[in-house]
Amino acid sequence: MLVSDYNYDLPEDRIAKFPPKERGSTRLLVLDRKTGKINDSYYKQLDDFLNPGDVLILNDTRVMQSRLFCKLPDGRKRELVVLEKHGDEPQRVMYRGRLHDGDKLVLDNSVFERIRSHDENERADPVTTGVGDAPRENIIIKRILGNGIAEVESGVPLAELAEQYGTVPLPPYLHRDATEDDKKRYQTVWAKNMGSAAAPTASLNMTEELLERLRKKGVIIKYLTLHVGLGTFLPIRTDKIEDHKMHSEWYHIPEDTIDTIKSITRAGDRPGKGSQNVLQSKNFGEGEGLAGPARRIIAVGTTVARTLEYYAKTGKTSGEDDIFIYPGFEFQLVDALLTNFHAPKSTVLMLASAFAGWDNLKHAYDHAIEQKYNFLSYGDSMLIC
Repeated sequence: MLVSDYNYDLPEDRIAKFPPKERGSTRLLVLDRKTGKINDSYYKQLDDFLNPGDVLILNDTRVMQSRLFCKLPDGRKRELVVLEKHGDEPQRVMYRGRLHDGDKLVLDNSVFERIRSHDENERADPVTTGVGDAPRENIIIKRILGNGIAEVESGVPLAELAEQYGTVPLPPYLHRDATEDDKKRYQTVWAKNMGSAAAPTASLNMTEELLERLRKKGVIIKYLTLHVGLGTFLPIRTDKIEDHKMHSEWYHIPEDTIDTIKSITRAGDRPGKGSQNVLQSKNFGEGEGLAGPARRIIAVGTTVARTLEYYAKTGKTSGEDDIFIYPGFEFQLVDALLTNFHAPKSTVLMLASAFAGWDNLKHAYDHAIEQKYNFLSYGDSMLIC
């Protein structure tokens, strides 16, 4: 199976470069993966497409201010993104620009001054919380691990440097520095457990108001934690999909979320192989005459989908998740997926293709481009049922 088979033309003007002025005002494309039928709607109307008893599972990770601007002794600039550290394991970073074992870096004061100046002009608090110059302690590249990741050493723990001098780790395709607004908007409204190097972007447009409407409708809201690594969004560097090695990410599924999942799977009233999985909503109007709507597990984002399917595969409720989901994968728990429009040839596009079917997904993406939907992290979303 070739990576090049999962490609499409993404016009530059369809990439959302900034968050929408109002959280939750984005559009929503609803795709029935059984029929390929498309419905154009809005994210704030998500409750129109969910049924009482459905379980909506959210990722409660919190994004670290993990992007550090550095430079080598000769002045060449480099960027580091601090990855989460567990226990006694070594410090690791994801880096941009060429680095080698033994390279020494220091934080780049000129970048901090430019960011501060930008925010002062915008009459906002600075993005960084540090006062005065950035520290001069060396960050030493101890070992290049491959796939843009390195093991490093530093006099001051990287987590502390990131907390004081880091910025929001915006995706590189935005081609801009983070602003004060990004600190709030590149974070979910329920973000709690610090550790992600990137946001679970399908949730960025979810609001407390929408969550409350869903609860009142009888939708069950549950949470899990998966600390997103930027490797999720790195391009696949192999020709064959099967040759790609997925990075690992730390996850934890709370007991009450597990109990809810088990209660639904035991009940036998959720969609499955050979069952009728239809959208029962005022917009589609399908499923009339059934005894009642099937209870679905709805993953908000590919991070949640990967975590649930890794749990289904291994039975482990916490640990390191390195599952790579691509076409041909059989989903065991996820019945519907709320997700963004993803970059061509990316691992997250592969997951969406595995769930929707590439023909259905490609048709939906073509429709979204024609209808001027906005793509990628700050863009519009799609619900695949």
